[in-house]
Amino acid sequence: MESPNLEFEYGDTDTLTAELSELYSYTEEPEFALNRDYFEEDFRTHARGRRWIELTVEEQRAYVMRLLDALEVTDRDKRLKVARAILYLAQGVFDECDTEVDVLHWSRHNVFLLYDMGIFTALLELLSMEIDNNQACSSAVRKPAISLADSTELRVLLSIMYLMVETIRVQTEDDRPEWRTAREAFKNELGSPLYNGEPFALLLFTMVTKFCSMNAPHFPMKKVLLLLWKTILFTLGGFEELQEMKVRGRERLNLPPLPEDSIKVVRAMRAASPPASAMELIEQQQQQKRGRRSRRPLVKQDSLDTYNERDPFKNDDARDEEEDPEDTDSGIEGEVDPMDRDVIIQPPPPPPPLRPPTERVNFPKGLPWAPKVREKDIEHFLETSRNKFIGFTLGNDIETLVGLPRPIHESVKTLKQHKYVSIAEVQIKREDELQQCPPPLNQGIRPSCTSYMSKHNRSQTGPLIALLKLLLAAAPTSKAKTDSINILADVLPEEMPITVLQSMKLGIDVNRHKEIIVKAISALLLLLLKHYKLNHIYQFEIVSQHLVFANCIPLILKFFNQNIMSYISAKNSICVLDFPHCVVHEMPELTAESLEAGDSNQFCWRNLFSCINLLRILNKLTKWKHSRTMMLVVFKSAPILKRALKVKQAMMQLYVLKLLKIQTKYLGRQWRKSNMKTMSAIYQKVRHRLNDDWAYGNDIDARPWDFQAEECALRESIEKFNSRRYDRSRNGEFAPVDNCLQSVLGQRVDLPEDFHYSYEMWLEREVFSQPIQWEGLLQNP
Repeated sequence: MESPNLEFEYGDTDTLTAELSELYSYTEEPEFALNRDYFEEDFRTHARGRRWIELTVEEQRAYVMRLLDALEVTDRDKRLKVARAILYLAQGVFDECDTEVDVLHWSRHNVFLLYDMGIFTALLELLSMEIDNNQACSSAVRKPAISLADSTELRVLLSIMYLMVETIRVQTEDDRPEWRTAREAFKNELGSPLYNGEPFALLLFTMVTKFCSMNAPHFPMKKVLLLLWKTILFTLGGFEELQEMKVRGRERLNLPPLPEDSIKVVRAMRAASPPASAMELIEQQQQQKRGRRSRRPLVKQDSLDTYNERDPFKNDDARDEEEDPEDTDSGIEGEVDPMDRDVIIQPPPPPPPLRPPTERVNFPKGLPWAPKVREKDIEHFLETSRNKFIGFTLGNDIETLVGLPRPIHESVKTLKQHKYVSIAEVQIKREDELQQCPPPLNQGIRPSCTSYMSKHNRSQTGPLIALLKLLLAAAPTSKAKTDSINILADVLPEEMPITVLQSMKLGIDVNRHKEIIVKAISALLLLLLKHYKLNHIYQFEIVSQHLVFANCIPLILKFFNQNIMSYISAKNSICVLDFPHCVVHEMPELTAESLEAGDSNQFCWRNLFSCINLLRILNKLTKWKHSRTMMLVVFKSAPILKRALKVKQAMMQLYVLKLLKIQTKYLGRQWRKSNMKTMSAIYQKVRHRLNDDWAYGNDIDARPWDFQAEECALRESIEKFNSRRYDRSRNGEFAPVDNCLQSVLGQRVDLPEDFHYSYEMWLEREVFSQPIQWEGLLQNP
């Protein structure tokens, strides 16, 4: 049965409602009423007989100021009650609203009011106190089982902060001017080293590291990761901002503009045909045997052309359907259209129009991507041509074409027309020059990324390894181990379920909890990699090498070594328990049948989003790295990736095909022969490098003995970059040099007190009485 097309639009995040609902576990549902009760208990003494939405803005500000003062009391229980009242305000005073839209409206109004009154700074101080609460940490370490009750204060604080970050981050058309101003101020505040001399995100990274080191097992890690992801997304920018920054960066470096907007191209692409199941393959073989006995009729060429234009993958010869002995999965090449079988068996009737003409116009003919050529590729092409026709080479010279035949001239002209110089290539060339002449420190690097990098330069592996540990623990393919990290501390209730219905509800909640953690980690890692790469290529290479050495590549492959269609179509959600639906509408009676049925969505947005993010991370780690590409081959990633092609979504298929393309040269001729339709899909969907013979395996860079040297050379370049940019105790030989005469002469020099008294004597002795042999300047040294 053919899987349907998935109407999925990739973006920075899901809808605001979905992102807010994923903050809460279903086991936290009773706390909504608790927040409301604490708020109404305190609010009743302040405004008797009135509701929050009936107050004027000034009266609301006065009440928030009263809550802010109450946050500073020493009694821990009273502070928690006040924090719950603030959380109820941030949640939109839902008891006074009739619809979900009203809840979101008042939540937005209250969040900007809370930020304006300085609530976030006060919450940050309380969060720092809770992080440093050694008594709570030691108590949690000794406990055999940790539940929601152990992280109550942290969950309340993190929930308020997440609601503030996410609500202020999202822009709407009806935002007031003062809200736009507040958004920019909050963005700068989060990205600045205002909190103990470091950005807010680094405090959250510290929480992740502390949790994974087993020193604070009670930390609510899902909320921490969601807040960390949204903070990075808010302060550094999402995919649209990255594209704009890339365009501006190329303009600053006087590079040609990008040949296309990659985001728009990917969104316009359509998915290829999904693979056939085993039963369909058997039926297909039987149809082929019957078709060979019958006489194939003549078919009009124009109808075949129309058919081919509709889907160029579906009418390859049946003999191309052979499978690799090591790969029982068919990838995308098992599909044989029923129309094709009809043609084989009997003459077809007059074909109906395959699709309305207006629909056919939507898909442009030709390849979606403009081809690219690196300068290295042109040099390699000319080196080969000169060796062949002249017998010697000219190094890196790509201009001299003397002695080469006319076809080579035309080839070089075509290559230069599609030459693409990336920002990374310019940065690497610049770094090579700077090794000879060191400039001022951190020249040409964005301060936002520099602050993240310099603070965590020496301990960069800690947060990254912690994120990978959490990803491993949350992966559906991971098996529970006694020494693994417990990521369920903020989802398990104090009393375990005793009925079948409660057990089913908790099981759904646990699976949903893990999916949200995978979503947050995958989005966070991808954002960091993209921003580091745009900021400076060696910052990106530092993070990439840490991830590779921490076994990120096999971890992602292990994640995909499952029934990926089941994962993407998983229904681990209970719509009636999602916020804000659960606080506005009456709660219907839950039954085992309703929990099993799940929602009516065709796919799970967060799971498909996570899969695409992990594929993009894998692409970034392996692109132009032959040693890491060989890791894909060694871990037998080809059958795993081909199974992922079953998901009929264009963007996900694109990144799977990219990963298959870079390793085809290592998979052998038999694999390429048995997977011709995958090769055709790669040709149609992936960008072409004009003289990249990925389909034939003749690349000179495919020498296995160079792999270790490649990583070592990269490591050496990274260490030089680190030493010059971030090592404060570096050798003076590599220190920045001040070559400006005015600044050197204008430097203040501290002289001893008695120098003023003996200054004239010093001039007479050291300057005037010393003979100067000016003719020595004219002599050769």
